[in-house]
Amino acid sequence: MTVAEPADILEQSDGTYRDRVVAVEPGGNEAIAEADRHGRPSQLFWTWASPNLEFATVFVGVLAVAAYGMTFWQAVAGLALGTGLGALAHYFLSARGPLHGVPQMVLGRLAFGFRGNAVPAVLMSITAGVGWFATNSVSGAYALSTLFGFGPLVGLVIIVLLQTGLAFFGHNLVQAFERWTFPLLAVIFAVTSVVILWQADLGAPAAEGGVGGTGGFLLTVGTAFGYAAGWTPYAADYTRYLPASVSTRRTGSFASAGLFLGCIGLMSVGAASVTIGAGDALGDPTASFTAPLAGWLAGATLLAIAIGAIAANSINVYSGAMAFVTIGIKLPPHIARALVTVFFGVAGFLVAWWALPDAAHSYEAFLLIIAYWIGPWLGVVFADQYLRRGQRVAGFLYDRSYTNWPGLLSFGIGLVVSVLLFCNQQKFVGFAARALPGLGDVTFYVGFLLAGGCYLLTCRARIAVERLAV
Repeated sequence: MTVAEPADILEQSDGTYRDRVVAVEPGGNEAIAEADRHGRPSQLFWTWASPNLEFATVFVGVLAVAAYGMTFWQAVAGLALGTGLGALAHYFLSARGPLHGVPQMVLGRLAFGFRGNAVPAVLMSITAGVGWFATNSVSGAYALSTLFGFGPLVGLVIIVLLQTGLAFFGHNLVQAFERWTFPLLAVIFAVTSVVILWQADLGAPAAEGGVGGTGGFLLTVGTAFGYAAGWTPYAADYTRYLPASVSTRRTGSFASAGLFLGCIGLMSVGAASVTIGAGDALGDPTASFTAPLAGWLAGATLLAIAIGAIAANSINVYSGAMAFVTIGIKLPPHIARALVTVFFGVAGFLVAWWALPDAAHSYEAFLLIIAYWIGPWLGVVFADQYLRRGQRVAGFLYDRSYTNWPGLLSFGIGLVVSVLLFCNQQKFVGFAARALPGLGDVTFYVGFLLAGGCYLLTCRARIAVERLAV
């Protein structure tokens, strides 16, 4: 286990934020001082369940049956495997937060160096603060538009203002919102799930026109992993305020359990909804999903979809801004994170506005592209965590002169080689994927193993020397 010594930390919060909810979180990516530490590991369950009780989660299950050619039970198996792998990664990364008290992307400086870490930090900022922000905002906007009868753009403005406002205030209000919304979302989606599962034909054969076979199964696993693991670059952001004395096992367990159960439940219901055959599951997924429901329940489900989008995006834009601050760009220190949050709120709104006419079509590709870069990133981060076990690392986290270029090189090799060989997208098919079309898309698995293996080979001796020096 790696233990951080407070005396080694060069930048700390000022101890004024503590557990205040309606207060703007000061600063940027500093380590959390002991005076600001608060909370219990159990709160992480709803922190990670609530943002996954949304329509984006449902649509992953829809893709498994409607696009990938899986039967319901094949889909559930693939979804459980992919989500389980993502939750397992989330367990280990969440557990590190209380030990060090810093955001996830600050911990990434160990594997990539201060400057090299800017590459994954920028990727995360774009993925979370713009990509996911836009995707979820569109689903929430359409839900409000259908429910209240106004145009999608009006719904989009409402959604963006609410979620950006939550993220602007910061960590404590975001955590509180996830806690407040969890009972409402859980009850509504539980009733909806029972109704859909009751009407679904769970023994129906695979839909025609899907990928099918091993390729379809691997696509299902990869898409579910891309969705669940998409949260891993945020993991320590929401555990860093916990007291350093809390159990790392409980911290990781509650975070991963909330993520896994929130995802697999709605993914499975999404897969089941396709077997009912009510509407065009890919062309108009929201209408297809709510079509079997009674009027009052359809309305409640649309409201839950909108609230779930806000729950997810308050986390997305908060952590996207946190990652951007980690790049090292000089901003007014007291309002750095809050300032960047507003920027990403505006940028995400513009992208979502542009995507309104054709949101569902690009969702599959977006999920897989997330897995493309997160796979190699996880490979490097876990390899680094393994090599540094027991090492004091706090002194490296804010050292602008600290470099670890082999980490960035390993990440680049894992990403480029895996994409060139195994990418399976409409606009580009990798060389190996062309030769083996039934393979589906295994880019993530190759990227993870290749990047992690490269890091172990190139950094073992270097980290051994660092261990002796501290």
